[in-house]
Amino acid sequence: MNRKLALLLLLPLGMACKQQKKDYNADMLVKNATVYTVDSVFTTTEAFVVNAGKIVAVGKADSLEKIYLAREVVDAGGKAVYPGFIDAHTHFYRYGMSLNEVHLEGTKSWDEVLDSVQTYAGRNADGWIIGRGWDQNDWQLKQFPNKAKLDSLYPVRPVVLSRVDGHAAIANQAALNIAGIKPGQKIDGGTVETVDNKLTGILIDNAVALVTRKIPDPVEAQVQAALLDAQRNCFAVGLTTVDDCGLDYPMVNVIAELQHKKALKMRMYVMLSDNEANINYLFKRGVYKTPALNVRSFKVYADGALGSRGACLLHDYSDRKGWKGFLLSNQKHFEDVAGRIAAKGFQMCTHAIGDSANRTILKIYAGALKGKNDRRWRVEHAQVIDPDDFKYFAENNIVPSVQPTHATSDMGWAGERLGQQRLKGAYAYKQLLQQNGWIPLGTDFPVENINPLLTFYSATERKDLKGLPAQGFQKENALNRIEALRGMTIWAAKSNFEETEKGSIEVGKYADFVILDKDIMKAKGPDLPNIKVLKTYVNGEKVYEKK
Repeated sequence: MNRKLALLLLLPLGMACKQQKKDYNADMLVKNATVYTVDSVFTTTEAFVVNAGKIVAVGKADSLEKIYLAREVVDAGGKAVYPGFIDAHTHFYRYGMSLNEVHLEGTKSWDEVLDSVQTYAGRNADGWIIGRGWDQNDWQLKQFPNKAKLDSLYPVRPVVLSRVDGHAAIANQAALNIAGIKPGQKIDGGTVETVDNKLTGILIDNAVALVTRKIPDPVEAQVQAALLDAQRNCFAVGLTTVDDCGLDYPMVNVIAELQHKKALKMRMYVMLSDNEANINYLFKRGVYKTPALNVRSFKVYADGALGSRGACLLHDYSDRKGWKGFLLSNQKHFEDVAGRIAAKGFQMCTHAIGDSANRTILKIYAGALKGKNDRRWRVEHAQVIDPDDFKYFAENNIVPSVQPTHATSDMGWAGERLGQQRLKGAYAYKQLLQQNGWIPLGTDFPVENINPLLTFYSATERKDLKGLPAQGFQKENALNRIEALRGMTIWAAKSNFEETEKGSIEVGKYADFVILDKDIMKAKGPDLPNIKVLKTYVNGEKVYEKK
């Protein structure tokens, strides 16, 4: 073979090698999509480019392809793409732990609860029986249960079953004995229920901890498994950041280590619980901030829950005369904590349900913040607000952090607790939004379902999954779809001081995004709960794909 012919034969191979060595200048191009950027003017576009985990360009696919050569092209098939969803109020770790406990959500009677417990006990022969999720308001007999049947089934093995809100529980006598609880025992900010001077097993608010603190601590492998199990389920519903409200400081190291190992890819905003050890830890260390973990705030608890009548009201419960609920600590405690947190420049986030609890906290916040500011102190739930107290949010830039599914879960019985007049100031999300012009949304899971699309549905439609009530619950306080989407993306990020790095699809931000099978901005209201996540990306990496 002559030299010229040999060169001609080798030429195609050489050209192929040259083509394989493309000069890539991006990791990913997402195109053929309806991209809701959720930027300041709510721009929609069709494509964006990702490199090194961040968004580097947004616009038309034709224009971007002339500039960028991406290693991976994601054709969205015309589907809608959104910023990764952010849940501004969760109990992420607790949810992960609950996946291996007795599931009592949706039970319709005490007997059904007992059946679930027995099924669980048959599969798990040793140790404490722990469960969560029962709600007496869903039962035909809407009363707290009694432990008698638990005692007969489990005379030796300790059992504690938390109500859906976590602010009440029932324990059997074995668990009460371990905790040393006696009839007539008093505790500040809690109730040990008795009837005829006999323990019923019902514990409310601070009394719950008398038993739960006796439960053996999980080993490290269980803790890590819980975090990873929670992550798996959250990615499947499009969550890319969660606010875990109320952890103790040793968990920060566990989370950070798992994130460093690239096992835990969920971004987390952690609020440390209000206790001296946590306060000393963060005051000494200062804000802990990495791309995936942000620790700069404290979770404080003003009162309990409306469903268990532990919420602190200004006037009597409409269905229990002579009872207003209670604060979980005295007012001086809240004032002292607020003063210390303000002096150190951290964020204070306080659980407040009843109108009295909200008034107390709002006034304390106002005293510490002293008017307009950018401290972003939050009231978690802000559930029942007296008409005279909405102004505190605007005057002091206090952030109401709300969970729309609470409204549609509680609407069947909340009027009985509050009366119709007081109910008008409850779950008032539109009115709360109007105070500062923005509002973060969450779920409070595992109290509610982890799915942020149910948050979107409840916020906009104000209906339950059966489509009731037909006209929506107090529809004047529904959010529109743009507000709801902002609430679970950019406004949730803002509540965490993270709006410059996430919450929208804009240049310079993390490439956290989700692709849905239908467009929540255009779908019919009844279809919203059934929309599914097709893919979830964190830092430009696909962490979930629907099979």
